[in-house]
Amino acid sequence: VNVQTVINAINDKIGANGNTVNWVTTSNTWQGIDKDMIDMIAAMEAGQVGVVMMHGVNPSYNHPEAKRFNAALAKVAMTISFADRLDETAQLCKYVIPDHNFLESWGDAEPKVGYYSLMQPGISPLFKTRAFQDSLMNWMDAGQTYADYWQLYWHTRMGGQSNFDMALQEGVMEPETMPNGSAAFAGNVAAAITAIEGRKAATGVEVVVYQKVGIGHGGAWSNNPWLQEMPDPITRTVWDNYLCVSPKRANDLNAGLDGFNEVDYNKFVAKITGANGYVVTLPIIVVPGMHNDVVGIATGYGRHTNVGRAAASNDKQGGKNAFPFAAVNGSNIEYFSAVTVANTGEKYEVAQIQTHHSYENRPVVHEFTLEEFKKDPQELQKERGVEIGHYSDKPWHEGHHGEAIADPKMEEGFRKEGTLYPDHPYEGIKWGMSIDLNTCTGCGACVVGCVAENNISVVGKYHALRGHEMHWIRIDRYFSGMPDDPDTIQTIFQPMLCQHCDNAPCENVCPVSATNHSSEGLNQMAYNRCIGTKYCANNCPYKVRHFNWMDWNGADAFADNIFEDGRRDDINDDLTRMVLNPDVTVRSRGVMEKCTFCVQRLQEAKLTAKKAGRPMKDGEARTACQQSCPSDCITFGNVNDKESEIYKIRREEQVERTFYVLEHIHVLPNINYLSKIRNTNEIVAGDEKKDGMYAEHI
Repeated sequence: VNVQTVINAINDKIGANGNTVNWVTTSNTWQGIDKDMIDMIAAMEAGQVGVVMMHGVNPSYNHPEAKRFNAALAKVAMTISFADRLDETAQLCKYVIPDHNFLESWGDAEPKVGYYSLMQPGISPLFKTRAFQDSLMNWMDAGQTYADYWQLYWHTRMGGQSNFDMALQEGVMEPETMPNGSAAFAGNVAAAITAIEGRKAATGVEVVVYQKVGIGHGGAWSNNPWLQEMPDPITRTVWDNYLCVSPKRANDLNAGLDGFNEVDYNKFVAKITGANGYVVTLPIIVVPGMHNDVVGIATGYGRHTNVGRAAASNDKQGGKNAFPFAAVNGSNIEYFSAVTVANTGEKYEVAQIQTHHSYENRPVVHEFTLEEFKKDPQELQKERGVEIGHYSDKPWHEGHHGEAIADPKMEEGFRKEGTLYPDHPYEGIKWGMSIDLNTCTGCGACVVGCVAENNISVVGKYHALRGHEMHWIRIDRYFSGMPDDPDTIQTIFQPMLCQHCDNAPCENVCPVSATNHSSEGLNQMAYNRCIGTKYCANNCPYKVRHFNWMDWNGADAFADNIFEDGRRDDINDDLTRMVLNPDVTVRSRGVMEKCTFCVQRLQEAKLTAKKAGRPMKDGEARTACQQSCPSDCITFGNVNDKESEIYKIRREEQVERTFYVLEHIHVLPNINYLSKIRNTNEIVAGDEKKDGMYAEHI
């Protein structure tokens, strides 16, 4: 409450109340009351509860007082779980009656007041499950199914069949205009700040139990291998949780980060002891920007083997349960508490996908302060002009002025004059992408969207440790600032994927022309021609190609393959095969792969337009990463279409911020980036006096 009071005060001072913060259309999420759950445990202990039914919860795993809950649950005569698997709570229940998957269910939601979402089954139930609402209605002798009840309710509320059908088709109902309202702030800020400062751990450090962006609240997605293998946006690690510490705290623990050990996957192990006596050991990961007296542990790990193959925790992966470090203060659960931390001297392998954290003042990323950008919006283009402008401004040209400038014809001159190769014109469609570094938050949605769309293989921790991860798009994360001063740390995210270069160095070295260039500017892969020389990956300056070291998906398996434990190859399991996109090839061992700009989607968009007898419209062809991005930082389209959004960004609206990574080596990438504009007083990256990450090369 005290932290919320301070936040409300800040919103009041900046004028957010009634604008960004709407006090009329409020959020309906996180409506649970911690004290109700605590009181229920007490009632169970006292024998006052005869039946407990649990849906969508797993308190035996994610409640701070799980042991107390488990003991109280044993005193209840009737315990029922609607879980879809034998999770930690379901194992202790007398009856487990699995609910449908949400894709198999009827339902509705009101995430905020006045905004409704309707659910209808997309598939028939795969297993012998039953909607938990049907179970309740059966036990009540309701005489109808939940589907009938639900449809009758919304049919009546919509005022007729046609309105109901339209609402069901749209899936979302919202008011024409969002009602808005403000509220006067009357909180005691001084008292709130005093109370917050008084909560500082008296001894040791404070641990914050936090939710990872991929695993979800309470470990909801612990058994999803796509999300387990999605690198954490900040730590860039997969398949484990760990103890996040600041560089200064790491030095105090003799586990500091330097230019030598940053690439060592064997991390020191810390022993964390809570005030309640709970003890775990976890590897130490150094995170610049963390408070020196705070450590962090992610939830969703340390799961029971019955939860699933991907979630199962053991001594080599899966992490430890962090929920017991949360504290109950009588009425609320606080996801922080005092702990002591000590280095055990042991080591543990952590699969960290990115091991270097500074971009070393190289022109891979460009960032400016807002004041710098206002003062000279052309600064970036002048830098580009110095590098490549002389190809279009020759000394013998009329009007030569002796210095490189940013000219509209600069890119064209560099394309034609910067190489001995002939220039290939693109008369029809020319695909291109723009990525805005201002709006990228590094969330990883694009990574998972690409995995789902393009049948990207999951390799597991063992192979991730060896650099065999297969993601076609990665999000490079760079720190700058002084490691020991968390207030100076600046972070930037840069999605990196195949740049589909028009002068691609990978194409020149392939001995069998498995990688080639299309007439639409795509760098293509012919999988059945690839013989796995890996010359292309060695020659790629962006390092975005991935080799199939193993038959990850069982693509080469025979139909009757069975493991020694009786388990079938995943590719021969009907349920597992359903996760594959039938429009995309499943690659085999020995084949190189990389981003295709979702060529199957491009072909579909072109064929749709062709069948309609019209040109393809801008926005009809969308890549999976573009569609998945919640902040719309990715723009994709035909750069030859002057009405397209991608053309307008490059040539009209964002010319000043446009740049290409490693442009000077003349590979002619078809992906441009928009520079990062920071609302800060200075950019510390590249200044050795202010950027210790760069000065120490870590």
